[in-house]
Amino acid sequence: MSFPGSGLAKGLAVTLRTMTKRSVTAQYPDVQPDLPPRTRGVIGLFEENCTVCMLCARECPDWCIYIDSHKETVPPAAPGGRERSRNVLDRFAIDFALCMYCGICIEVCPFDALFWSPEFEYAETDIRELTHERDKLREWMWTVPEPPALDPKAEEPKEIAAARKAADKLAAQQAAEAEAEAPAKDAEAPAQDRARPETPGEGT
Repeated sequence: MSFPGSGLAKGLAVTLRTMTKRSVTAQYPDVQPDLPPRTRGVIGLFEENCTVCMLCARECPDWCIYIDSHKETVPPAAPGGRERSRNVLDRFAIDFALCMYCGICIEVCPFDALFWSPEFEYAETDIRELTHERDKLREWMWTVPEPPALDPKAEEPKEIAAARKAADKLAAQQAAEAEAEAPAKDAEAPAQDRARPETPGEGT
């Protein structure tokens, strides 16, 4: 049961507690803020992983990603093989004047070519300069933090589990082959000793 004026009393109590505390002002830009690890600053591009699938540009709700590419013919890897074509990235730009930092492009990228960077100091005096090309996006990749460590009880990633399983299988196969070769070598050694003729003075 609330009494009349209890809300006003609580509000005044909060005001009095705030008045008695010392205000703290962050002296930016002399003192850089301590940003959370999952800060959404800008989007960095890892160009080597981009296959120009256009999925990020198609899924972007603001249509702020611009991609240009061309096709190149790749010669066959082996004699008698067939030539194949591949997409080569010519332009990858993001208009941060339109971007709403939803992160959809990063989530839908199937090849891990886009990452969040905590970089936030990219203000410009001209709005047209907020369209950053792939060279600038590549520079921001150096500010992308390392992924956090997995929980000790978390499930191992499928890629690592598959690689570990293949390595264990290969090690077991090599150990089995080594065990199979060891008895054969042991059996050959006495036969060689019996076949070796004795020299004069040997055994004395």
